[in-house]
Amino acid sequence: MKIQHLAAIAIASLSISAAFAQAKPEDQIKYRQSAMTVTARSVGVLSAMAKGDLPFNKELAQRHASTIADLSDLPLAAGAYGPGTDKGAPTKADPKIWSEADKFKAAFDKFSTSARSLPAASGDLNSLKTALADLGKTCKGCHDDYRMK
Repeated sequence: MKIQHLAAIAIASLSISAAFAQAKPEDQIKYRQSAMTVTARSVGVLSAMAKGDLPFNKELAQRHASTIADLSDLPLAAGAYGPGTDKGAPTKADPKIWSEADKFKAAFDKFSTSARSLPAASGDLNSLKTALADLGKTCKGCHDDYRMK
């Protein structure tokens, strides 16, 4: 399945977010993991371009940057880190997510803000490198504090 199809599916899920908030914890966990998996794949493509392992392609960069931006706030918006989603399926989410909910939300918001800047920066390689480095810092900060090793 192409990345744009996955993104379209994730975006379409916004229309059912109220019903989805009532989903079983294991479904919410799978949802947030799926959003993060697609995000990581797109970050991988952009990182390969930034490192020179993949030739810079403006159109491809913009598609992946838009995918990251579009998915960036869905796990929080859809309640995928809501009450009870700390259990129910295998997860690497640290329990501190729920005991430090305000701090976690602030960290996640930094990621979302950085992710939303990617599409505008994806028009040229130097801007993309700068924006991607900023995004990487937000990812690392959250993973260091809120992801089980």
